Amino acid sequence: MNLLEAAAVFAAGVAAGGINTVVGSGSLITFPTLVALGYPPVVANISNNIGLVPGGVTGAYGYRHELKGQRGRLTRLASGSFVGAVIGGLLLLGLPAEAFDVIVVALIIIALVLVIVQPRLQKWMLRRREGEHRPQHGGPALWVGVLLAGMYGGYFGAAQGIILIALLGIMLDDDLQRLNAGKNVLSAVVNGTAAILFTLMWLFADAEIDWWVVLLIAAGSTCGGAIGAKVGRRIPPLALRAVIVVVGVVAIVNLLA
Repeated sequence: MNLLEAAAVFAAGVAAGGINTVVGSGSLITFPTLVALGYPPVVANISNNIGLVPGGVTGAYGYRHELKGQRGRLTRLASGSFVGAVIGGLLLLGLPAEAFDVIVVALIIIALVLVIVQPRLQKWMLRRREGEHRPQHGGPALWVGVLLAGMYGGYFGAAQGIILIALLGIMLDDDLQRLNAGKNVLSAVVNGTAAILFTLMWLFADAEIDWWVVLLIAAGSTCGGAIGAKVGRRIPPLALRAVIVVVGVVAIVNLLA
């Protein structure tokens, strides 16, 4: 990796850390960047996942005021995120690399659709919440939904945050900013769990990780997570979604080439 490539990976990490904190889908910045630089898709995905963990932590910390009073709910839901992340990570490591190349294209397409329809999805969620009372913890249905989102996040993860905020908004009766704070915590649990699993497999099996990529994305996402928690809401949503869609399309083209 030369200096220019290192700068590109770091910058992608900054962008992804900020985007994950505010919206979700930051992996649609970092993953295509790594693929474009010539990294094998599975290596890029695993290295990216580990590198984004610090950004998830700083993003969750930046929303600490909105997290007040959510300890019990998030502890319960985090168990679903943990189980789902383990299953998703094991699927990533167990399935052939050729399967990942096919599956990830479908996942990116799903992620891009979610990014595009997110404004309408949020409006629909707000309408659903009007005059409707839901269980404080969301009930078993939300736990299962969080587990499935964890499986998705452990396997690939792009737009995991959008899936989570949709689930929380539909199933819980709470302010959207508080739900976004909870989303950041659950996403961090998924990425952290998958990162531990991948590191163990690197130590005791044959999982491939590029630690220079991890270091650069970790440094960038840490900065981006902190920035996203403070000023990310000022970024025009349309511009942000446009960038994510363009990068995602580039990723699909690179994977299919």
